Amino acid sequence: QVQLVESGGGLVQAGGSLKLSCAASGSFSRINAMRWYRQAPGKQREFVAAITSGGTTNYTDSVKGRFTISGDNAKNTVYLQMNSLKPEDTAVYYCFFQTTTVWRTYNNWGQGTQVTVSS
Repeated sequence: QVQLVESGGGLVQAGGSLKLSCAASGSFSRINAMRWYRQAPGKQREFVAAITSGGTTNYTDSVKGRFTISGDNAKNTVYLQMNSLKPEDTAVYYCFFQTTTVWRTYNNWGQGTQVTVSS
């Protein structure tokens, strides 16, 4: 059982910054990948950014150059630094951890944190 606790969402004006955090706790042997997704009202959940255990990062085109994903393996925590925010970044942001135990691989989701960017 893995628990993910997100924090850092809020209301910010366009051009501002926010930093999201997501900490994992529970039983697992390894974290394979850490990702951020978002879901805007009336839209499907979409991929935002990912970081592997080796530190390789990947971003959706709309956030490249503005968002930075990072991880702290010692704290089992992933961060998303969001700069130059735009109203279209408004969404509920979800963290995702893929973890493994001796027996299998698990996909784990955070509870979501609201990010609202005003124009």
